[in-house]
Amino acid sequence: MAGRRCAEWRFPTAKQQRVEETARRLAENQRKRAGVNDEDAWWASVLADPRAATNKPRADRTLAEIRSSELKVECLKCFRVVTVSRKEALRRYDGNSLWKLVAVRLLGDGCAHRTGRHEEDGCWPDLR
Repeated sequence: MAGRRCAEWRFPTAKQQRVEETARRLAENQRKRAGVNDEDAWWASVLADPRAATNKPRADRTLAEIRSSELKVECLKCFRVVTVSRKEALRRYDGNSLWKLVAVRLLGDGCAHRTGRHEEDGCWPDLR
C-alpha cells in the first residue's frame, strides 16, 4: 500500500520539491545572464544562433553537397564496407545524385547473407 491517503502518490516529496525549485531558479538565472526576460524572445535568440542550424542528414544530401574526401557505406547484415573517394564518386555518378542511392548502387552486387526472400535480400546500407 502506498500510504494512508489515497492520493498521496500524486504529491512530490520534499526532496523533489527542492530539486524542482533549484531547476526553476537555474533556468531564471540563465535567462537573466542572457539578458532576456521574455521566454519567447529567449527561444528566438537560441534558434537564431547559427550553431543551432540543422543540416540535412547525410543520406539526403547530394554528392556535390558532401565535403568529406572519403565516403563509406557499410552493410548492416554482412558488415561489408565499401569506401570510395569523393572524386571517384563524382566521376562515376552525377553530382546531383543522392548519396543514399549511390550507396545502394555501390553495395548492389549482392549481400553475403541470403534469406531467399526478395524483400530482404541485398545489402542494407549504413551511411557514414
